[in-house]
Amino acid sequence: MMASRTYGIILVTLSALFWSTAGPFVRMANLESWTLIGWRSLFAFLTLAGVAAYQHRTRLPIAVLDMGSAGIVAVAISVLSTIAYIFALNLTTVANVMIVYATLPFIAALISYVWIEERVTLRLLGAGLAALTGIFIMAGAAATAHDVVGIFWAFVMTATFAAQIVHTKVHPKLDLNVAMALAAGACGLIAIPFMEPGLPPPESLLACALYGGLTSGFAYVLALNGGRYIAAGEAGFIQMLDVVLGPLLVWIFFGEQPGVTVLAGGAIVLIAVFWYLVPTVRMPAA
Repeated sequence: MMASRTYGIILVTLSALFWSTAGPFVRMANLESWTLIGWRSLFAFLTLAGVAAYQHRTRLPIAVLDMGSAGIVAVAISVLSTIAYIFALNLTTVANVMIVYATLPFIAALISYVWIEERVTLRLLGAGLAALTGIFIMAGAAATAHDVVGIFWAFVMTATFAAQIVHTKVHPKLDLNVAMALAAGACGLIAIPFMEPGLPPPESLLACALYGGLTSGFAYVLALNGGRYIAAGEAGFIQMLDVVLGPLLVWIFFGEQPGVTVLAGGAIVLIAVFWYLVPTVRMPAA
């Protein structure tokens, strides 16, 4: 029988591979932001609601009612993070978005320090300053005003996702499957008034289905379950695959080539993240 740690590593690795397809699916959909948010959210809701229904069966309405104020906060944070992510991907390159996303461990640590007074180490401060330097180098190379706005939304996405991580630690009994299904549904409802009317072209609709079902839905379930079997630092280390593979995929399939300065800034960020996370990966699995 497969060891639980190996099982966890496989699940988290698969989730990172699926998450790295977000950029290609956004480029393939080729829709304005609100229309993409609406259709992506529909397919994400169907996937996550299906998982929640399978998990709770006839008790699903009770699980929804049991969410309480913690669930409402989780849904609100997730909605903002999702909207910011799609705006970022539509306004700047996938490489820019992923480089900002690579600062997630540092932003999560800062929020955790402010919110629950979790200790911040000198190693974290040093790595965070190095990553910030890389971000400034990358932002300085932004070609257009759209890139600058896209980088801003990438920061919003990363900060809200980090807040969601800390919120989950504060409320460990929160049913995340139900919360994320509700968040996907809320995203879709918010997008409806701003969406372009009618059905998108078949290729765009397929991209939205894959983005919502695989990248936003199935990948989340894999990460949630796999993360139970390995240390948090190890999971964070594996998720850095997304930062590398996302830009690589749009480079290969859509010719979206990052500039030399962006690559230099990104290298600094990734080195800082790896330097910070490697010691945690060596810790025993949870």
